[in-house]
Amino acid sequence: MAKVPDTSCSIARSVGLLGERWTFLILRDAFDGLSRFDDFRRSLGIAADVLSARLATLVEYGVLDKVDYQEPGARRRHAYVLTDAGRELFVIVAALQQWGDRHLPRSEGPSMLRRAKDGDDVHVGFVDSRGREVAPEDFVMVRTDAYPPERRRLLAERGSLAG
Repeated sequence: MAKVPDTSCSIARSVGLLGERWTFLILRDAFDGLSRFDDFRRSLGIAADVLSARLATLVEYGVLDKVDYQEPGARRRHAYVLTDAGRELFVIVAALQQWGDRHLPRSEGPSMLRRAKDGDDVHVGFVDSRGREVAPEDFVMVRTDAYPPERRRLLAERGSLAG
């Protein structure tokens, strides 16, 4: 199973859990409604041991819940359903799709479009506490006291310590 690094950096901890290609493809399929091991395996063409390990890690860290189900006349099996934490990853999956559509386009166009229920196109972006979109160039990341002093020193040496 993945070992999430014990670091003050939220990005490093998140990538420690999520930063493997199969994880995002499993999440994509879960957002599409798949939940059964065999369905994930068929959709992804992934080796059973790799899928089993990725699912176990996602369950361990609360991204998926493992729930029992049983088809009539069949043995009990497990389904993997998104938790609240897992559902929060949808914006990341959508952002990856948006980036891929823009920077790695296919000649036949995107396989999915992001649309509001009223039909308007939507995109992933930054939104302030009042619900207004904020352009990336119009906000800053503010380093807190928990920011690693060694990184702060390095950035100061390079003249890039802002915010």
